Amino acid sequence: MPALNESFMEKNLIINNRTLIYKGIFRAEELFAVINRALDEKGYEKREKRTEELVTEHGRRTSMELRPYKEKSAYAVLMMKIKVTFDRVTEVVEELHGQKRKYQNGEVEVVFDSWLLTDYENRWGLTPWAYFLKGVINKFVYTWPIEGGYPGELAGDTAYVYAQIKKLLDSYRVKGGKFMGE
Repeated sequence: MPALNESFMEKNLIINNRTLIYKGIFRAEELFAVINRALDEKGYEKREKRTEELVTEHGRRTSMELRPYKEKSAYAVLMMKIKVTFDRVTEVVEELHGQKRKYQNGEVEVVFDSWLLTDYENRWGLTPWAYFLKGVINKFVYTWPIEGGYPGELAGDTAYVYAQIKKLLDSYRVKGGKFMGE
């Protein structure tokens, strides 16, 4: 995030460890295209945190962590953590509509965490006591209307990205012993 430093912000976990598991054939570039398109539609800035790849005798293992974010105001940010892991991946060639296409075969795991990041200390220029009191009131007594919609928006955005990925992976299912494409 350009203007905000995550380490000094209040973090409110909205979605914790929502997992999507798939085994079978897929195309990694299509999966990432769907993720990017869904994030663009919801107005998120894309950010890649880490990528690791390991080749074993059982296939390739690739792990990628994405941290897309959307700045709602100077003091509130919606952030998703999307961890995509491909395990035991091998290359296969399948025929679809008379044309041979390259696919990957293996296990896909996509894990979502969603965070609402706020920086009320700098917003109000508060003393520690006033900052604490504002936090207690905001959490247990009264949530300001502008801030109240952020957790719901973040949960909805996460559900949308999850649904788009699930739809793509379901399109790769095999029916009657034959691969069925999109």
